[in-house]
Amino acid sequence: MATIIGPNDGKAGELGSIGVRFMLWGEQSGGGVSVVEHPMPPRALAAPLHRHTREDEYSFVLEGCMGAQLGDEVVHASAGDFVFKPRDQWHTFWNAGDEPCRILELIAPAGFERFFAELVDADPATSPEDLAGLGERYGLEFDFESIPGLCARHGLRFPAGEMA
Repeated sequence: MATIIGPNDGKAGELGSIGVRFMLWGEQSGGGVSVVEHPMPPRALAAPLHRHTREDEYSFVLEGCMGAQLGDEVVHASAGDFVFKPRDQWHTFWNAGDEPCRILELIAPAGFERFFAELVDADPATSPEDLAGLGERYGLEFDFESIPGLCARHGLRFPAGEMA
């Protein structure tokens, strides 16, 4: 059965510094892949350095400029560019420009979209310890101490409305 997700379809929410729109759940793909869109305000850091142990992520830039740290390498991707973020690699990403940025995030295998769904529903005052516990259930590890350095080096805000 064909499925079409229009530009305003899919549950949307906030993840703290960036947004999320759920476009394809793992149950819909037989567990092979999930797809979310991440709108990011200017100069927003999406997350501290982190690594996934269960899935790979693929980011397709729809608009704007995404910066990413992949291991020790920093890259910039513009609309039409595709960035691979393999499992077990420390990484993060951000809006590297002064205009909005949107990326389409493919997650394979599926399942990690449930982390985002839980985060959308979480208390905005969730502590780093609680966030680490949530991440642990999804095979995700955070380096919260990376936030100030990332913000200073790349001129970013985390959360988006505040300077870290």
